[in-house]
Amino acid sequence: MTDTRSSTPRDSRAEWFGHPRGLSFLFATEMWERFSYYGMRALLVLYMVDYLLKPERSGDILGLAGLKRGLESISGPLDGQPLASQIYGLYTGFVYLTPILGGLLADRWLGRRRTVAIGAALMVAGHFLMASEHLFLLALLLLILGNGAFKPNIVTQVGGLYPAGDLRRDRAYSIFYVGINIGAFFSPLVSGTLGETVGWHYGFASAGVGMAIGLATYLVGLPRLPADPVRTLAQAEATPAEGSLRRALLGLLLLFLPSALFWAAYEQQGNTIALWVEHSTNRDVDLLVWRGEIPVTWFQAINPLMIFAFTPPLVAWWARRARAGAEPATITKLALGCFGLSLGYLVMALAAWTTGGFGASWLWMLLYFVVITIAELYFSPIGLSLVSRMAPERSRSAVMGIWMATSFTGNFFAGWLGSLWSSMPNEVFFLLVAGIAALAGAWIIAARRPLRALLPAG
Repeated sequence: MTDTRSSTPRDSRAEWFGHPRGLSFLFATEMWERFSYYGMRALLVLYMVDYLLKPERSGDILGLAGLKRGLESISGPLDGQPLASQIYGLYTGFVYLTPILGGLLADRWLGRRRTVAIGAALMVAGHFLMASEHLFLLALLLLILGNGAFKPNIVTQVGGLYPAGDLRRDRAYSIFYVGINIGAFFSPLVSGTLGETVGWHYGFASAGVGMAIGLATYLVGLPRLPADPVRTLAQAEATPAEGSLRRALLGLLLLFLPSALFWAAYEQQGNTIALWVEHSTNRDVDLLVWRGEIPVTWFQAINPLMIFAFTPPLVAWWARRARAGAEPATITKLALGCFGLSLGYLVMALAAWTTGGFGASWLWMLLYFVVITIAELYFSPIGLSLVSRMAPERSRSAVMGIWMATSFTGNFFAGWLGSLWSSMPNEVFFLLVAGIAALAGAWIIAARRPLRALLPAG
């Protein structure tokens, strides 16, 4: 017997600004989750390098000795900065690998709503455990598992608010992406400032408070969110979507490497870029409204600030190009995002070359963030919308998790790249990262024809 119930919420006709009200709750939930993630991430490498991994403290961290031995068996001896970089890469990498498991768990057993709530609760616990230096690695593990349950399912629910063929879906993901970056903007200003000026653990605790607000917001908004698809025996045995699932997976396979390379370059923001800002950037400003030194973590608020500043004009420009029949295709946008990211690291290479890696103006960082923000808008939300369109409904969370797993490989590679930071000139390092991003764009261009045959048009 076929289930005829709609997966959209019963009050989906009630709209705010032309979109279902459920989008507002998903927007706010994701905003607070990203506040917690980026607030903690803004402090993570600085916390490890400047405090936690000092010889007098590192011996008290549960499991660190074994982890260090394992990493050194692959990379050779690791001092404080390379070890911190690799731990950062492992954390940010596994954050994007576990969504495969979270998607499967939701699609096959628990449902998306319950899995999101469980994931949010695990992250609340993980953030507050960061207050314990002894349980540092356990806290990271809870955050990894929680994010794996949370991320693919809340992203998938955005698409579930709209019926098939609804042209508002792409715009909904751009709106949702703004929510991500509002949280990412405020978190370094709040958590980063607390961590740098009051105490590391106050910064981590503020991230936990943000995640708790996100969980409460999600629970309040449940009645307006899409119902979980009901899986009956007949539907489990039927395979009408097998062909579309196969095409989706082949498309993801072709995009896996360039996406991983994109994130390997992009994720230097919270790693080596933070170290460049701390040690090689002149952060003194003398403006009419403010005079002083810009805190290191505040620079990580520039990218999300520009995301929600640039998104409306960029989306409007795409709409104008679409009316003229000249909007770039999805695959073209992805390639342009990779080339734009490469340009951002060429800016950093130029900054390092012209200043000798010491006392570079903070305006170089501003230019870098302008360039990579535009690159990100051409890549990240476009990828999310593409996966939402091409994945079959009953496998959508799992397919979204596979797409996010490209970030696992990218972040793991980013951590390894970061471990080279102290062993080569800064300008050479930035040229290396620029080359990696350019390679990703070249791969997408080379694979354009098979991708067009596998992926939805647009």
